[in-house]
Amino acid sequence: MPRSGRVAGLERLVADRGEQLLGTAVLLAGSREAGEDLLQEGLMRLLRHWPQITGDPEGYLRRTLYNLAVDGWRRQRAWHERLRALQTGAISDAADFGAVVDLRDALVRLLLQLPPRQRSLIVLRYWEQLSEVEVAEVLGCSVGAVKSGTSRGLARLRELSSSWPPAETRPSPGPSAAETGPAKEEWS
Repeated sequence: MPRSGRVAGLERLVADRGEQLLGTAVLLAGSREAGEDLLQEGLMRLLRHWPQITGDPEGYLRRTLYNLAVDGWRRQRAWHERLRALQTGAISDAADFGAVVDLRDALVRLLLQLPPRQRSLIVLRYWEQLSEVEVAEVLGCSVGAVKSGTSRGLARLRELSSSWPPAETRPSPGPSAAETGPAKEEWS
């Protein structure tokens, strides 16, 4: 396929699924800026390997995003271990910008405490709302591995979130889905 055809195919994919892909990348990376960088790197790899892709380019891109995220987590963990040895004071929390931001931040922080595989499973199953079979295809593992890993990831999230303040003092997530409709909240 000529280069212009590859670019047109990539532009179509980004136009159709860009917001969903960015949302996934943000969750995997932990911030909007890092998510944008992750998605950009994934798109560059997709474009570079476009002629070799025989199946669904979105599936290839999603798998690339998860693999890049895992690589980043590994690099980040090594960096944090070295930094921790040098650090003497605690890291201060970001300023309070509202209950919804606080809740989203708490969720992302909890997700970042999960091992990379469990985090990928939770994001794919519950953010991307993929079926167990689809998750298994994206990650190249068995459905049983998806089920057990997701179960362990949810159990760990429950364990981590048990240290949250009591429900009456937690930030409110905002209007319920019944009040706002079924549409996903946009990342801003």
